[in-house]
Amino acid sequence: MRGSAGEFRAGHIPGAVFTAYGPDKWRVKRDGVKKMLPPTPHLEKLIGERLGIGNADHVVLVPGGYNSAEMGVATRLYWTFKVLGHDAVSILDGGMTGYTADKKNPLEKTFAKPTPKTFKASLRTELIATADDIKKALGGNGTALIDSRPTDQFLGVNKSGSVKRPGTLAGAVSLPGRWTTENDGGKFRSTDVLRRLYANNKASTDGEAITFCNTGHWASLGWFVNSEILGNKKTKMYDGSLTDWSRNPANPIEQRVKLN
Repeated sequence: MRGSAGEFRAGHIPGAVFTAYGPDKWRVKRDGVKKMLPPTPHLEKLIGERLGIGNADHVVLVPGGYNSAEMGVATRLYWTFKVLGHDAVSILDGGMTGYTADKKNPLEKTFAKPTPKTFKASLRTELIATADDIKKALGGNGTALIDSRPTDQFLGVNKSGSVKRPGTLAGAVSLPGRWTTENDGGKFRSTDVLRRLYANNKASTDGEAITFCNTGHWASLGWFVNSEILGNKKTKMYDGSLTDWSRNPANPIEQRVKLN
């Protein structure tokens, strides 16, 4: 799953298959919100028929490993596999950048077409947070809200074009996704360092938690770290995130730095 087909052709891990985040539609427009989890039949066809992955296969996601945002592609696909009920999935820490750093590691340049297989999903809705879950959290049910966006967006100084209003969810804490990798690169920080970062920012690593961002990309990094590295299996990710939340004028957003 390296960044582009050109990079994949230039050299990849032997036996790997290629998928493109955007063109293969790992995220689609649903219910008026862009970049959402696609319908299950589309993903079953993409994974099984297009990529040749069956339910018995262990999937290793191999990003380019250039920066944290690009590692977010891997964590988003990882979360998607988990939502589909496929536990046999891993991410190559460091991606291809780390793999090719050792010149002894083999590469191949073939672009073989995978043999189609049957992939049947068993949807885990408990990993997906919705606007209703956010409302319950804001109502004081004890669920921690963790904002994975850059700090300027968390504070409301700037905003994504997909979000209607600047700011964050009331009571949310900030733990930017780019903090989760070493120097904003392709290698995740150690468990000890991540725990210190979370503690410093008062981000919960225990109990009910929801990670969010603008469109569920940065939030997948937060979900992966909290759930899979730090072990908090009570973590959900808000797929639509603030793009979904902010489109309803009645949904509150807290702007911590007001410029007007």
